[in-house]
Amino acid sequence: MTSNTRRLPTGFGRLWTAQTVSSLGDGVSHAALPLIALTLTRDPMALAVVTAAGTLPWVLFGVLGGALVDRWDRRRTMWITDAARAVLLATPAAAAALDVLSIPLLAAVAFLLGLGGLFFDTAATAYLPDLLGRDPVLLERANSRLRGAQTAASGFAGPPAGSALLALGRAVPLLVDAVSFALSALLVRSLPAAHRPVPQARESLLRQARAGASYVFRDRLLLGLALRPAVGNIAFLAVETVLALFAHDRLGIGSLGFGLLLTAEAAGGLLGAGIASFLGRRLGTGAALTCTAAVEGLAVLGLAASPNPYAAGLALAVCGAGMGATMVLAPSLRQTIVPAHLMGRVASTSRMLAMCAAPFGAFLGGWLATAYDVRTPLFAAAGLLLTMTAVTATMTSNRRVEAALRGAAPADGPTRPESGERVAERAAESL
Repeated sequence: MTSNTRRLPTGFGRLWTAQTVSSLGDGVSHAALPLIALTLTRDPMALAVVTAAGTLPWVLFGVLGGALVDRWDRRRTMWITDAARAVLLATPAAAAALDVLSIPLLAAVAFLLGLGGLFFDTAATAYLPDLLGRDPVLLERANSRLRGAQTAASGFAGPPAGSALLALGRAVPLLVDAVSFALSALLVRSLPAAHRPVPQARESLLRQARAGASYVFRDRLLLGLALRPAVGNIAFLAVETVLALFAHDRLGIGSLGFGLLLTAEAAGGLLGAGIASFLGRRLGTGAALTCTAAVEGLAVLGLAASPNPYAAGLALAVCGAGMGATMVLAPSLRQTIVPAHLMGRVASTSRMLAMCAAPFGAFLGGWLATAYDVRTPLFAAAGLLLTMTAVTATMTSNRRVEAALRGAAPADGPTRPESGERVAERAAESL
């Protein structure tokens, strides 16, 4: 059967359900946590600490985490991580109920949740192509559905629910997120086992991690795909750090209005995920990625200049559309062209680059808002996004994408894993 007529396997339905449930809880906490932090402090730098803490695990352990995922069973890694995050969220929930919640505690919890996210996201990214036989059409279809469901749950339903649940008590949104992680863990545990890459004997963990990083840095297409979210995270974290304050002080909206702003962004994200395949076919994957990056930059510029909540909501919706399409096209391409035994390391290296940039973006946003004005981080973010679009356009061109797809490994992957040196050599030869 051809890729166009093949159906997604039953196991994908369980993975889709698990990630949808977890995304709903994430949407609840995504809206509630900044508002909870605002009940503890009005200092933009303190808010930046909480935002940055969740990204630090990727900075400290990103590449090593990918190497571990390539050694471990990916399904087991996912469900154990979600179970641990469910237990972890009981701590701030209890502190909130006892009225002893603090910014340091929120930052510590954000750090540990980020560590769990490192292992879960890397394992899920590596597990999906195994589940789907590395079929590029099925991967794009699956990523579109995963992204659409994630956007609907974490964007549409989650933020208004988080704002509403916060009215019942600061502990309530945290408990809801904990339940979502627990349900996700149960669903992931029922997934079918996938092929495990053969362990790379006689190579240290550090050597394997370095081989994965070399594979990314020596390939201009993979490097371009990694640089866009890296620079993008500086911009988006600068925006996210001050968005609740911007909405309250400049747009004059409260908790419910802030949740609706996030919902507008999610609406755009859902649209972007839905049209990603169309854009890829119409423009070519490389040109489509350049187009969506430019849309994101222009939308953030519009947000910075927004005179009222309606204009801000429209700008966030357009930005969400660009991000939604990007987050379908880029991962699908990466999952198609990267060999199975390197998938965890390549995914974690790419994500690490993005997350290394995120703390800088969070503190940049806090500093600019403190030193100048709450709109200043938004203008700076727009400039960064548009500059990044111009710099990486040739790195992810249609020509490079088509060449990489032609040279992609067979669907069943290599029969014997390559050494770290050979991986780096083969990546260099592909330039």
